[in-house]
Amino acid sequence: MNYEKKILLVDDDIDILEQNKILFEAEGYTVETAETSNDGYEKFLTFKPACAVIDLMMEEYDSGFVLAHKLKRHPLGKKMPVYIVTAVANQTGLQFESMTPEEQEWINADDILNKPVEIEEILSRISDFYENQSG
Repeated sequence: MNYEKKILLVDDDIDILEQNKILFEAEGYTVETAETSNDGYEKFLTFKPACAVIDLMMEEYDSGFVLAHKLKRHPLGKKMPVYIVTAVANQTGLQFESMTPEEQEWINADDILNKPVEIEEILSRISDFYENQSG
């Protein structure tokens, strides 16, 4: 796996941000955090992460989808994995399962993960993503 270990975490829950930042840093990643989608986009432009993990519902109910779309449209984000995390399943019973190609096209994220997400699951997906890119 040959990529820079930089992760952008975007979530309006400061406790989740700080907890995940500590966990990712313990795995050797450099982490930038943002509490809003606008701040997340600005940090993306300056930090140039290898991966982004974005909460779905922040300022607006669809802030994560909007941010993922902006990241994937930017030349720096086209080949970067973007994962949306959400607690919607816990709150509503709606489950985001494996996305169809049609859903991936309009969602513009590499996957949607239901909270609580284990750091190991995200690390495994990042590793798989970059192994598939180089192979």
